[in-house]
This record gives sequence, C-alpha cells and structure tokens, in this order.
Amino acid sequence: MLVYGINAVLEALRAGRVKSLRVAGRTDARLADVLSLATREQVKVERVSTGDLDRQARGGVHQGVIAELEAAASYDIPELVAGTGDAPLLVVLDGIEDPQNLGAILRTADAAGAGGVVRQSRHAAPLGGAAAKASAGAVAHVRIAEVVNIARAVEELKEAGVWTVGLAADAGKRYDQIDYTLPTAVVVGAEGTGLRRLVRERCDWVVSIPMGGHVSSLNVSVATAVVLFEAVRQRRTAAEGRFPKTP
Repeated sequence: MLVYGINAVLEALRAGRVKSLRVAGRTDARLADVLSLATREQVKVERVSTGDLDRQARGGVHQGVIAELEAAASYDIPELVAGTGDAPLLVVLDGIEDPQNLGAILRTADAAGAGGVVRQSRHAAPLGGAAAKASAGAVAHVRIAEVVNIARAVEELKEAGVWTVGLAADAGKRYDQIDYTLPTAVVVGAEGTGLRRLVRERCDWVVSIPMGGHVSSLNVSVATAVVLFEAVRQRRTAAEGRFPKTP
C-alpha cells in the first residue's frame, strides 16, 4: 500500500510499517523530520522526480513524499473485542465508499481511543493514499477487521457481548440517551443512503443526532465523532465516580 503526505508518512514511520520512501523536491523542515525518522528506522529512501510522485499519488497532494507500507496486521472481530479491555468501544462502517470520510472516521476513532474499526472488504473505500492522508496518519495505528458481511458482523458483535448502536437521521431515540459505558459498537452508514435495512434491523438501538438548523443531518464522519466523544465523556465521568468534577 502507498501513502502520501507528510503527516501520513510520519505516522506510518512511527508505527514501524514503512518499507521504503520516495522523496522529491527540496527538503524543508517538515520533510527533514520525515527523513530523519526514516534514517533512525533504517528505511530506504529513494530520490525521484516530482512527476513520478504525481503519477503514483494519482493527483493526490503528496507534499513531496510517498511511502510504501508493510501489510497491516489483520484482525477478526473476537480479536478486536478481546484486545480492548472490559468495555470495548468500536466503530462499524456499513458501505462507506468515500476515502475522505473513511480517513476522517479513522482519525476520529484513533483520537477517541476506540479499540478498532470493522469494515467490509468489498464495496468500500480503499485503505490507500487518499484515506491515509485524510486520516492524518491514523490509518497506520487503528486496528481494522475486514469482513464480508456487515449484518453478520453486527450479530457477531452482539454475541460477543457488545451493544450495537446504529446512527440514522430519522431515529426517534437521541444519541445521548444511550449508556456508552457498556461495551459498544457505533454503526454508521454511507452518505445519502445511510444504514442498509438488514444492518439497521440488527442493531440493538438506532439513534439520531438532533439538528437545530436548516440541514437535516451531519456528514457521516462528523456524526461518528459526535457519538464517539459522547462515549468518551460518559466513560470519563463514570471513572470519576459518575459525577463530573468541578473545574
């Protein structure tokens, strides 16, 4: 897999997944940080033309550097659940085909400390350069389980003791009426179409984020962030004795 852009490449280097680097143009301070870390990690660096990087990035903004990565570790759902403590917090992607949204969700999942992401192996945005750049490098850190069927994956999560919370703009229950201190998987669907029927029917709860303006819904990556950080807030409050401390 190729990733490009300074942040994405830096995070891939920090994760120990870079096989080689291709660099073009003058070395500024930020690119110097990439090269310094590559040297410490004993990663091969090749100087190429800017045109070569343009072709490899397929029009993406590469900022003068592209990295070839080692294959990511593969996980299954039991491994995601088992590796995240007593109350896992996971994200399930149902048909996310936009790499920008995929990358933004991975960035949010990493920032929220989520234990991993479940995504479909087909009919989904590729985990390539565009998603990696949009994730600000989080793609190199987030544990990902790829599955054939999301509806079956939701059932598997439920069998493992994880409560599944689907997001839908027309749901009657508010997102903040759920107890996210329990083992939880947040299930989100594609822009426009939302959750597919079979996936929605299998979720334990389906919730919405109330809109106070003129638009009817949020971008899927923003909606995911809202719910994940509500879960983080609830869990932090619970850890403090279920009452927020006075600043």
